[in-house]
Amino acid sequence: MRWAALMLALVPMMASAQDEAAVGTGAVLRGLEKVSGDLVEMNLRPGEEASIGPLTVTLRECRYPLGDPAADAFAFVTIRDESEAQPIFSGWMIASSPALNALDHPRFDVWALRCSTE
Repeated sequence: MRWAALMLALVPMMASAQDEAAVGTGAVLRGLEKVSGDLVEMNLRPGEEASIGPLTVTLRECRYPLGDPAADAFAFVTIRDESEAQPIFSGWMIASSPALNALDHPRFDVWALRCSTE
């Protein structure tokens, strides 16, 4: 019961937070191959894909705080492994908290850096 009351109290705050976000024209993501230490920087627009090893990273959307494009980025990303039928990750990655909603892969890491605005 407390959980339901808490969620009802948070809904108006979440709605106002969404109103205060702007949508970027793309996102900058970074990938790490853990064995070799190779880094891959991916500049993606919504709907575009990039590869890191057997993984395909697709950007759906990137949001940032209104009026401050250099601030925190929230990127909605889908990641597929060529050996899996279903995506291995689909959700929002938060630049300031990469571990909050992270890709769980033994060999690769992918995280959001910032939104593009041009």
